[in-house]
Amino acid sequence: MMEAVCRGAKSAGGTTIGILPGDDPKSANPWVDVPICTGMGHARNVIVVRTGRAVIAVGGAYGTLSEIGHALSDGIPVIGLKTWAMSRSGHDDDGVIVASDAEDAVEKAIQAANGRT
Repeated sequence: MMEAVCRGAKSAGGTTIGILPGDDPKSANPWVDVPICTGMGHARNVIVVRTGRAVIAVGGAYGTLSEIGHALSDGIPVIGLKTWAMSRSGHDDDGVIVASDAEDAVEKAIQAANGRT
């Protein structure tokens, strides 16, 4: 997933940053311009979340769930694309903004990021 994201960002003229779980910058995908080696495994999720103005969660396993939780706890907008459904005390939680496709997710993330103070 992250390789496709980086490839898309590069094709649009963007600069890409990879916040890596390990210590080897060579483990980054070929479209990462700036690899940041954390050596932290899943603990890097906090860094990933805190680095952005919004988070797009796509599908995912427990690491994605962790990133969603950290983002929501810190007031960082989360856009979800076929990802975890949230509930709290048995009631639906609308903290994750649902996107219909990748383009919609990016548009909603930009809007949410621009709306932050």
